[in-house]
Amino acid sequence: MSTPAKALLFKKEVTIGFHNILSYWLNSSYDLKQGGFVGQIDFNNQKNYESEKGSVLNARILWTFSAAYQVEDYEGFFDTAKRAFDYLAAHFYDPEYGGIFWSLNADGSPKETKNQIYAIAFVIYGMTEYYAISKDEKALEIAINLYKKIEQYSYDPINKGYFEAFTRDWQPIEDLRLSEKDANEKKTMNTHLHIVEAYANLYKVWKDEALRKTIIELLETIDSHFINTETGHLRLFFDENWVEKPDVISYGHDIEAAWLLLQCAEITGDEHLIEIFKKHAIQMTDVTREGLDKDGGLWYEFDPHTNEMIAEKHWWPQAELLIGFVNAWQITGDEAYLDTAIQNWEFTKKYLIDHENGEWFWGINADYSKIEKDFAGFWKCPYHNGRACMEVMKRID
Repeated sequence: MSTPAKALLFKKEVTIGFHNILSYWLNSSYDLKQGGFVGQIDFNNQKNYESEKGSVLNARILWTFSAAYQVEDYEGFFDTAKRAFDYLAAHFYDPEYGGIFWSLNADGSPKETKNQIYAIAFVIYGMTEYYAISKDEKALEIAINLYKKIEQYSYDPINKGYFEAFTRDWQPIEDLRLSEKDANEKKTMNTHLHIVEAYANLYKVWKDEALRKTIIELLETIDSHFINTETGHLRLFFDENWVEKPDVISYGHDIEAAWLLLQCAEITGDEHLIEIFKKHAIQMTDVTREGLDKDGGLWYEFDPHTNEMIAEKHWWPQAELLIGFVNAWQITGDEAYLDTAIQNWEFTKKYLIDHENGEWFWGINADYSKIEKDFAGFWKCPYHNGRACMEVMKRID
């Protein structure tokens, strides 16, 4: 079956978008004063050289440029990945307790030293992608060590699943949250999603059978607890005994999980799980349409308790939608999914891409005014939109 012309045009435009995003980070994100990457670039594209530096930002830069180098053999991509690897290994990796510092001061000294499992997962994700392009054994060694730390301290041997956070020396911690908007619960969808993402990426470069079995168990845990098959949406927060703490519907996480969990299942080669997550992928993609606006944009969240839409359209759910709907088109052959992705891309071009500088704005409000948050920062990284472009480029041929 030939690829539709509209899909090829979509791919062509996304490829340009990919280069623009990566160029922005290549040209703007280096901290030439204190090393590594600038901790914050604000809405006006002003660099804050005194901002704290986040582990998630640095790990996502490492992953993005390592992945980009595999898409396009460009030395600048490799050099940026190496810069991220060197800085992470030298400053974020804790040689004493074997964890990852959540954040650093601008000069590279530790600031917040807690072990947030979400961040550790992203460092594994980045280190394994870097190992794929560099064959630097230190990167693989750090990734394996972090995987073992998660299994040693975060895994729940009684009820399965993983706990959220610990002190630097791996003791219990009171505040488990990733951010102020999150519920302070012991097990969360977001962390489990990114642990399995990281573990699957580790398995691609380290064919350890115990790791494969761990990934399979984790996918089964996600299937059992986090996916609501009645609604097709994700359940977000639980206590240690898997008692749900109801919260919002997160459209971005729904559509991200739709394609990403299937990809993780495919990496294990477990045919039974692959079929399960194919079905989940279609159901979760279909229910994501509930959050689509007539302009093609995806709303951020919906609160079923107040029946209110969180009327913002952030950059990252749009990026995940592009992959998720292309994935559903690949599975089913139904071009309606492709059309939704293309419509969302048109929305993104019109309202979210900063055509002067190449990056995407944080988002827009319901009245189409810009959300005046960072271009780069603790949570604003090239990972979601960079990955979306790369996935679309790889999936359309």
